[in-house]
Amino acid sequence: MQLLEKMCGIQAPSGNEASMKEFVLEYIKKNKSKWVNKPKIYEGEDFQDCIVLVFGKPRTAIFAHLDSIGFTVRYGKELIKIGGPRTENGYKLVGQDSKGKIECTLQITKDNKLSYEYNRSIERGTMLTFKSDFRETKDYVQCCYMDNRLGVWNALKVAETLKNGIIAFSCWEEQGGGSVEYLARFMYEKYQVRQALVSDITWVTEGVKPGKGVAISLRDSGLPRRSYVNKIIAIADKYKLSYQLEVEGSGGSDGNSLQRSPYPIDWCFIGAAEDQVHSPDEKVHKKDIESMRKLYQVLMKNL
Repeated sequence: MQLLEKMCGIQAPSGNEASMKEFVLEYIKKNKSKWVNKPKIYEGEDFQDCIVLVFGKPRTAIFAHLDSIGFTVRYGKELIKIGGPRTENGYKLVGQDSKGKIECTLQITKDNKLSYEYNRSIERGTMLTFKSDFRETKDYVQCCYMDNRLGVWNALKVAETLKNGIIAFSCWEEQGGGSVEYLARFMYEKYQVRQALVSDITWVTEGVKPGKGVAISLRDSGLPRRSYVNKIIAIADKYKLSYQLEVEGSGGSDGNSLQRSPYPIDWCFIGAAEDQVHSPDEKVHKKDIESMRKLYQVLMKNL
């Protein structure tokens, strides 16, 4: 879990993913020689802070978003949410402005606005994120930003044995998307890829329990094509892999952006479930992490 711990400590809220991009890119360049198949790497100005890896003759793409939730400093110590972070008095926030590194405390004012407590004013526009506190037990890993550092971790582990496929590391997912549409255009027009899996983290609910296997989502606020999801379920059953079926009426992912794109790309959200969502204490069962990795490896061979 050392790789996951390192990534959970990197500050990269939506719109400021450059640090995660550089970390992942360096990791890929350092480790790709050990992988079964060396990918072609696409990155740079045409991809902004995204990275696309192309292995062999791809049929299916994995999408994993690099960004996290967080906060932006406004005026007069006010904070604005990036995405939908949980807010409680006393949460530790970190960041950096031109005067140096910052570790401050989240405060909720009497008029229910978000603010910070610190020994000086923080420059407007500074982005703050939860302070990382990585915890590991026999059964669980817990930290801020399992969503979606764990989805990125999963994609990098699948890359080790991937012969044919695309892995796309996207941006802005927590703030509504924006990069997936041009990544979809690239993979469809250049490689004619029409299938996608969304490597992201979902919620523990009354129907999705920790330790019972990765969640295959039948729907959230988006509606994937059922014939494609049924194909995924049939493969999971054939290989006797553990999973849970998720049905939600809210929430979204890079899959929603794929559904809105002008390209006929099927998609399905498949991810481990976490407790204490969008907080500094996101918690995921290790059995679900392993279930997620195994299912992705099998699907990328068989879809």
